[in-house]
Amino acid sequence: MSGATITDAVRVGRMPWSGLLALFSAAFTAVMTELLPAGLLPQLGAALGVPEGRAGFLVTAYAVASTLSAIPLTALLRGLPRRPVLVGTLAGFALFNTVTAVSSSYAVTFGARVLAGVMGGIMWAMLVGYAARMVPVERRGRAIAIVSAGITVALCAGIPAGAALASAFGWRTAFLSLAVVAVALVGWVLWKVPDFPGEAATVRVPLRRVAVLPGVRTILGVTVLVLVGHQAMYTYLAPFVAFAGLGRTSVVLLVFGVGTVAGIWVTGVMIDRFLRVTLVVVLAVVAGAMAVLAGSGGPGWAPLGAVALWGAAFGGVPTLLQSALVDASGAGNADAATSMQTTVYNAGIAAGSLAGGLVLEGAGAGALPWTSLPLVAVALAVVVAARRRAFPARRS
Repeated sequence: MSGATITDAVRVGRMPWSGLLALFSAAFTAVMTELLPAGLLPQLGAALGVPEGRAGFLVTAYAVASTLSAIPLTALLRGLPRRPVLVGTLAGFALFNTVTAVSSSYAVTFGARVLAGVMGGIMWAMLVGYAARMVPVERRGRAIAIVSAGITVALCAGIPAGAALASAFGWRTAFLSLAVVAVALVGWVLWKVPDFPGEAATVRVPLRRVAVLPGVRTILGVTVLVLVGHQAMYTYLAPFVAFAGLGRTSVVLLVFGVGTVAGIWVTGVMIDRFLRVTLVVVLAVVAGAMAVLAGSGGPGWAPLGAVALWGAAFGGVPTLLQSALVDASGAGNADAATSMQTTVYNAGIAAGSLAGGLVLEGAGAGALPWTSLPLVAVALAVVVAARRRAFPARRS
């Protein structure tokens, strides 16, 4: 499908599925690149001659580089055509995953992970805006949901499959496979994804002005509250499962993951017509699930059901917040706005993990849901109150 054909599809309201699935695959590849090492630390450490703790820094290095690079590099690259930037980031993933696959030096591997994280920061800042520009406004939420589903599929299926591939053929094969996928994606993007012009310097809105557009700061604030609350609980799900007597952690994680997939699907159906209502409902469900988990003191179906509902509700939250942010900033400012959200998102993950760890050490696993509940409840209250700008009842 050519760029002109996609433009025609947008004009008549059809979904450019080939292009959106290419962006879905790009999101999938980015998540796989970031998180695959977490399941391979013993093999990585042995091959690179470092303890598992230092091997774990390969995950940290990616995340930190992604967080720090998203805003400044997005600002630097805003004037360039969009497709060459996307192709460049995919080529970067291919190169740095190849380096990781062949390197026997911890320093070289660490450097490759840092540079791969920079590619990730650039990509996450542009994927949502790219999807939004490929479809008419009434299909924008669904397009963002399709692309964001790449994250869920990577977490639920890609990471386990990558770990299985590494077990069968070695961890180097797993990273080399990611490099091959990235190369194939370069061709797919050039074939099926339309190009869009960069922002001309004369009309480019400075990042500081994007940040103060009505509703943007509110949405970023809700993002922080939700991510801190979610991550404080999710990071330490294993000790909570043991505390609550819910059985095997792997089963509980599977229940959460299946719920997340269902949540993404429902969100894709509802988001374009009922974004505000859907966000209010899912945050209320997350808060209710935390309340049930806070009261759980032994085995039973209610806590496991609460985990399933938590997964289903949270599965749609990132897409809903991203779509609300694009609405508030405008599609033309989406890259700048989502670069801020990328940074805020990662900061929320880090803060939530830290807060949950402190609570676990100080008060025990039973206090974790009580830590998450008020944060999610405040986020819900903000969404309910912000009906004029950030989360309007009617979308423009």
